[in-house]
Amino acid sequence: VQLQASGGGLVQPGGSLRLSCAASGIAFSIDDMGWYRQPPGTQRELVATITLGGSTTYTDSVKGRFTISRDNAKNTVYLQMNILKPEDTAVYYCNAVGLSIRRKSFSSWGQGTLVTVSS
Repeated sequence: VQLQASGGGLVQPGGSLRLSCAASGIAFSIDDMGWYRQPPGTQRELVATITLGGSTTYTDSVKGRFTISRDNAKNTVYLQMNILKPEDTAVYYCNAVGLSIRRKSFSSWGQGTLVTVSS
């Protein structure tokens, strides 16, 4: 399964962006999908996850500002980011875990999309 992320860019503090990540390829199932980010000079961190059934989790710093959603028919996960802050600046990566057609577990990553929050 390959993931293609899009939607990053430059936005002013307080603004909004919507990230998208589409999965392509053949799999038995795509279960959890999520977004991670890597701020400059730091390690990758979890932002939000969503299960196949729609249950979500968020890291504390984005609760109430970010919303993760998915379209299972399109194998696409979204991240709506509102009230963006400079500390949200990072490369954002999408992730998908599931089972291949041979019933082996996989974890795939997108290529990353840069979000810069600056005035």
